[in-house]
Formats: sequence, structure tokens, C-alpha cells
Amino acid sequence: MRRQLLVRVLILAAGIAALSIAYEKVSTEKRMELAANRFLHALDDSGRSKAKGDFNAKDRQQWHFVPDSSFQNTYGYGRRGLTYKNMNPRQRSLANALLASGLSTDGLTKALTIMSLEEILRVKENDTAGRRDVEKYYFTVFGTPAMSGNWGWRVEGHHVSLHYTLQNGKLVSASPTFFGANPHKVSGGFRSLGAEEDLARELLKSLNDKQQNSAIVADVAYDDILTRADTRAMLEDQPRGLAASEMTAKQRETLTALIEQYVSNVPASIAAERRKVVKATAHSDLLFAWAGPGDAGKGDYYRIQGPKFLIEYDNTQNDANHSHTVWRDFAGDFGRDLLALHYQYDNHGLGVERQAPAD
Repeated sequence: MRRQLLVRVLILAAGIAALSIAYEKVSTEKRMELAANRFLHALDDSGRSKAKGDFNAKDRQQWHFVPDSSFQNTYGYGRRGLTYKNMNPRQRSLANALLASGLSTDGLTKALTIMSLEEILRVKENDTAGRRDVEKYYFTVFGTPAMSGNWGWRVEGHHVSLHYTLQNGKLVSASPTFFGANPHKVSGGFRSLGAEEDLARELLKSLNDKQQNSAIVADVAYDDILTRADTRAMLEDQPRGLAASEMTAKQRETLTALIEQYVSNVPASIAAERRKVVKATAHSDLLFAWAGPGDAGKGDYYRIQGPKFLIEYDNTQNDANHSHTVWRDFAGDFGRDLLALHYQYDNHGLGVERQAPAD
């Protein structure tokens, strides 16, 4: 009962936080700066030491979407940040205001719903060790929030990993943007990521045989998104899939609606920039690829990519009831290339190979 109440309180508090900060007629960047500073100023020294990190810290780009124990096993250290568990009610409200500053209303609802699924997993798995915990989401601010200089922030835990990078008052990156859901479908049929699944399957089923021959790149879906949590998103030696130039106008409308599910998770100003990138992509370079059978519940994967961005979706784990989705910017993740910082990171930002941890 206490945990169920906590979930409701978190959702309500975040909604209030989102509304309160939305009424401030400022840019997305200023809203983030205000929210980050208010959050940090509300913390004591101990909390602030956990919530603050150096902007040039290597672990700013070492991200993941797995539970804490799997993160520890992957990187050899725990997640940086301050969790809901270590915040008082006012601090939680301010943390939620920061979370809201980086998401649209739809995106915020999606994030909080995904967080609440941890309680379902806790009950389902009879977890008494704390692996599943709705309070284990970490808030981290890298650098000093200001309208000058470089800084960023992150919210991360199981199935939520959100990253923002700002330079001189301009948001230069809101990527990676990761949402997952376990269970993908709960009792009664509710799905946190339902539209992401349905629109893709609608597009697949609308393709004729020739189009499907190009679009379907594997008979069996991959066990996860191909880019996993690599520092840099790369797809090497992967088939192209079907180009939008080979689709009908109606099929391209469905493709656009599917892309919009990922674009619209972020605030309007960020979403507008993503739409510009998509719109500027030639239809011959806008690709849709599918792996797995076309029927629901059998395990499926798809990706949509252009020269500058990548969307991936996978639902194969736990009998195809465990989904992962991500938006990646090939050159813009963590603001790396835009800030000319790529030389500081893993193998010049080319990513690192690692085994997929347990999710």
C-alpha cells in the first residue's frame, strides 16, 4: 500500500512540478537552468555531493538502462546521482520539475508510468533485496547550471535514461533518449509504449511482398537494440531496410506518425529541431528495417534511421513482454561532436564493446 501510494504521489508531484515551471514564460534552456539550480540549492552538502558531477567526467557518457546491480557489474562502480529515496518531499518535487523541463507532457507521463512498473516487478518477482524499487532513479547535474559555459544533466534508472547537454545557453543535445517497459503489457492490456509498437506493425503489414523483402532484414528479432548502451551509436554491416522513397504516400504518413512518437517525448523546442532533421532527410536516405515475425507477441525489432539519427525498438525478452526504445543522434549524443570533446572519451568516441547486462 505504501509503495502504491508513493507511485501516485510521484506522478501527481511531477505533474504539479511540470505545470508550475511551464507557467514561467522562458525558453526550454532557461527552464532547465532554473529547475537545476532550484533542485541543487534545496540539497544539503551530502545530497549535493551526490547530485553534482564534473562536466568533463568520463561517466557523463557511460549510461545504461538496467537495474543498479547490472550497472555495477558492467562498469565496476555504481551510478552517480541522488535518488528519490534520498530526497525529502520538497526535493522530490524540485527533482520532478527538472525531469519535467526535459520532457513534453506525453514524455513525462511515459517516464513516470515506466518508473511505476518497478512496483509491478517487485510484486511479481517477490523481490525483497531492493532490485526493483520505484525510488531508484538518479538525478545528476554535470557542471554549473548557467546561461553561459557548458553543463548538462541526466535522469537515469531502470528503463529510463535521459541526457541533456547545454552550451552558452543553448541546448545542443537531448540524446540518448531511452524508454523501456517491463512488463511491456500489463494485466488488462495497458502498454506504456503501445503506439511505438502498433504504428510500426501497421506500417509493416501495409507493405507489399516486394517492399517486405527489403524491409525485413532478419526472420528472428535481435535480443536487444543493436546499439545497446554504447557511448556512440554505430551500425556496422547492417542491411539498409526499405527506403521511404519506395513507400506509398500513405505508408510514409504512417512512418512519420511512428517517428513522431519518439520526437514528441521532448519539449516543443527540442521536438521542432528533431522534426527539422527528419524533414531534411531525403526519402532515399530514410530507412525502415524490421526483424522478426509480423504478429504481435512473437518478438520483434525495428529501426528507423537517417544520416543523422537512429530510432530502435526491440521487444523480445520475457516472452516478448519487455520492450526497449531509443532515439540516438549519430553526431550529437551527449553533445560530443558539437562541443568538440570527442577526443576525451573512449577510443575517440567510437564506443566500447561490452556484454549486455541482465535487465
